[in-house]
Formats: sequence, structure tokens, C-alpha cells
Amino acid sequence: MNKYIFSFLIIISILISSCEVINEVDSKISQKKHLVNDIAPYNNNGELNAVIEIPAGTIEKWEVNKQTGELDIEKISGEIRKIDYLPYPGNYGMIPQTLLPKSLGGDGDPLDIIILGPAGEKGSIVNCKLIGVLKLLDRGEQDDKLIAVQEGTKMFQIENIKQLDAKYFGILNSIETWFINYKGKGKMQPQGFGSKEEAQSILDAAIKAYKEK
Repeated sequence: MNKYIFSFLIIISILISSCEVINEVDSKISQKKHLVNDIAPYNNNGELNAVIEIPAGTIEKWEVNKQTGELDIEKISGEIRKIDYLPYPGNYGMIPQTLLPKSLGGDGDPLDIIILGPAGEKGSIVNCKLIGVLKLLDRGEQDDKLIAVQEGTKMFQIENIKQLDAKYFGILNSIETWFINYKGKGKMQPQGFGSKEEAQSILDAAIKAYKEK
């Protein structure tokens, strides 16, 4: 078995089973609000808010509808879209009140983010800390994924990509391997990892773009 895939399977188990906290209060709040427009990108403590669209360990594709603010399941020709690969290695979602226009290398949607922590509930809001970014090209177009660690878990002590790789060896390789293969061979090209500072610059630009839209 490929060593990265083996590491990936172990890490999936660790992330889903060993972390303790799921924010049930935020989950209830999110059901009453527009998930893009009514939630600030930061909470009152200065931590990042992230909306979970696809929980860790699942394969169904869900996405927040920018118009309605509700979570919709993606369909192709009437069929529910499912990942034809291993399940998501972390909670995947977006940061509210962000927009990265194509002029800045984005796709006009809220920023994508993968949150390392326990499997959460679809549509729930989790507090997390930004630690870096995975740089990707999706069939030639920029499709970066911010990386964060969830509050209330052991991983929340991690401050940056280097610390993550040192303490949890193999996670970065597993995340990169997953993202460059989940859409099929050759469709996603890796461009390496960016620092916490690079990730913050992307986030700041996306928040500014949203305010100016």
C-alpha cells in the first residue's frame, strides 16, 4: 500500500476519533442565519469562524448556496454527487463574508478551508485558527485551500505548518495527496504549502473584496 495512503487512513482515524469538541451551540445558531452574509469571519475572541459544508469522513458533496445562504447538496444529472475516493480528511467548508475574485486568483466564491479536528455537523459553525494554505491548480485555475485547527482540540496548540508537520508527521502529505487525487488523476496540480502569513494575506484580501462587492 502507498505509504501516503496508509498514513492518510491512520490520520483520518485520529482526527475523527481522538478530538473531543463539537460546538452544538453554534450549530443551532447557524440554522437561523444566512451562512454567507449573516456570520462574521471572526468571533468576539478573534478566532476564525468556519462553516462546515462537508464533515470529515464523509463523501457527499454539500455546498452553501450564496443566494439563499442555505446548505444544498450538489447533484449531477439528478444524481447526488459523491467523492469517488477516500472520505474527506477533515471538515471542509468556507469562511463567511469572504469573496476572492478571479482578479486575485479566486473563483468568486467564499474561501475554502479544511479544519483539522473532530467530525462536525453539516452547516455548523466552528471556531478555528489559521495555520497555512495548500496551493493548488484546478485544471489550470487557482484553487487554494486554507488550513486551520479547531478550537478545543489538542491540535489547537499548533501555530503553523512547520509545527503541524513536526508534531503530526504525515498529515501534510496526506492532505496534499487527497486533494490532488479526489477529482481524478491529473485534474489537480499541487503548488506546495504556504505559510500562516500567506494564508492570512489571502483571507484579508477576501474579506476586503466581500466588503467592497
